[in-house]
Amino acid sequence: MVVDDHPMWRDGVARDLAERGFEVRATAGDADSAVRIAGTVRPDVVLMDLNLGSVNGMPVSGVEAIRRITGALPETRVLVLSASGEHADVLEAVKAGASGYLVKSASATELVEAVHQTAAGDAVFTAGLAGLVLGEYRRMAAEPAGGDEPSLTQRETEVLRLVAKGLTARQIASRLTLSHRTVENHVQSTLRKLQLHNRVELARYAIEHGLDADPEPERGGGRR
Repeated sequence: MVVDDHPMWRDGVARDLAERGFEVRATAGDADSAVRIAGTVRPDVVLMDLNLGSVNGMPVSGVEAIRRITGALPETRVLVLSASGEHADVLEAVKAGASGYLVKSASATELVEAVHQTAAGDAVFTAGLAGLVLGEYRRMAAEPAGGDEPSLTQRETEVLRLVAKGLTARQIASRLTLSHRTVENHVQSTLRKLQLHNRVELARYAIEHGLDADPEPERGGGRR
């Protein structure tokens, strides 16, 4: 699904994606329509602009639409495609539930690959923005949430640690000598246990719990 308030841009992106084999189920030009239509067609990926025009002279942001779509449709992933590369816009979109963020200067090839990766569950960002998001989560990790923590298996923890380092599912599979499907199963299991929605939230959780750092080698010559 493609959401943008400029009809020519919206239709052009939808056409380009359809020509490259994607099923574009719907388009929308404003936040309310995006939320309503997404609830009907339940797309795998929503390509979302952040600036969706204005109402009564006030600009309308796609952030609230992202929040409402990801809240109602946990299986739907949102990839922002925006003219803005401002750090505040990126962080606001990710905190609302976006799985990735591209600026509109991205090439058609980059966009197509980003949609594929988003559909596969990876977090995709224009160069330089991934570090910004991870840096913000590290800053926020100074105030971790309390309470009992869910129990993860050793393999789930290994996968989660690599997600926090920014590796894709294929890179994790290669690193751990697992199949891509097995990695995806571990990711989905971890998401369910932690009650999270996407890899961005997984990375935040991992950073808050110190899993983005390399584990210290065991001392004392034995396992406990």
